[in-house]
Amino acid sequence: MEAFFAQYVNELEGLHNEIKHALLGMPETGFDWSPGEGMNSITVLVVHVTGSQRYWIGDVAVGDPSARNRQVEFQARELGANALISRLDEAVVYAKAVLSRFTLADLGQERLVPHSGARVSMAEALQHSLAHTALHLGHIQITRQLWELQPGD
Repeated sequence: MEAFFAQYVNELEGLHNEIKHALLGMPETGFDWSPGEGMNSITVLVVHVTGSQRYWIGDVAVGDPSARNRQVEFQARELGANALISRLDEAVVYAKAVLSRFTLADLGQERLVPHSGARVSMAEALQHSLAHTALHLGHIQITRQLWELQPGD
């Protein structure tokens, strides 16, 4: 695997490790808790992050259709820590497998964004996925903090 793609996967895995850290020691009932109206639970955020990564890395960057249903991601519940961690781990395994086939020259090649018809470079699709993951990592961390502020039973 080219060094750039190895570093990309390393960055992705680092973000996933931060998400896993946010899950540590949290009761599973907290994963489905939402801080307020229109705000997502940790379960939803992890399912959405991994679905989005599969879309931007797979569907867009490498042209491997996933049949993603984005709306279903926002209905996820009751998956538990093991299932959420498995999703994160599987996403990294997938990224590593598919990105190992590409070279630096591929980064500038144009790709189609299926849901919008927009055209982006492979590099833009990959960057979008990392930035989106980092954004939701922050949401997960804040949701965890807000959960911990809840009054005890």
